[in-house]
Amino acid sequence: MTQAKQGDTVRLHYTGKLADGTVFDTSLNRHPLQFTIGKGQVIAGFEQAVVGMNTGESRTATIPVDQAYGPRREDRIMTVERGTLPADLNPEVGQRLEMTQMDDQTLLVTVKTVTDTTLTLDANHPLAGKDLTFDLQLISIV
Repeated sequence: MTQAKQGDTVRLHYTGKLADGTVFDTSLNRHPLQFTIGKGQVIAGFEQAVVGMNTGESRTATIPVDQAYGPRREDRIMTVERGTLPADLNPEVGQRLEMTQMDDQTLLVTVKTVTDTTLTLDANHPLAGKDLTFDLQLISIV
């Protein structure tokens, strides 16, 4: 039986859960996820969990913070003046915004607080600082 290895393109179903069992994402109600192992298309720990799986095999893998989205970093939380934002923007707590940095790189941020004069924005990935558990089922090696 063929096992998934570096360079293989794989299709699989997954369900991602937090330590308390909360499901944060699943492919079960849509098409399977397809990616090539070793190309960095998914988090490192997810890739490593798939290596060695056989077609039709299921497994559960816990991915530590450092192989998922990394630790939460306080230096990725910023306060900006509302006057620097587009006038027609009415930000709400929890809203995801896209910012363009001075080097033209795009940064996704989450609005944490809103006052009359400032916004607190968090550029950490929403799953940063968390160990993640994935239930995996390898559908095929393409």
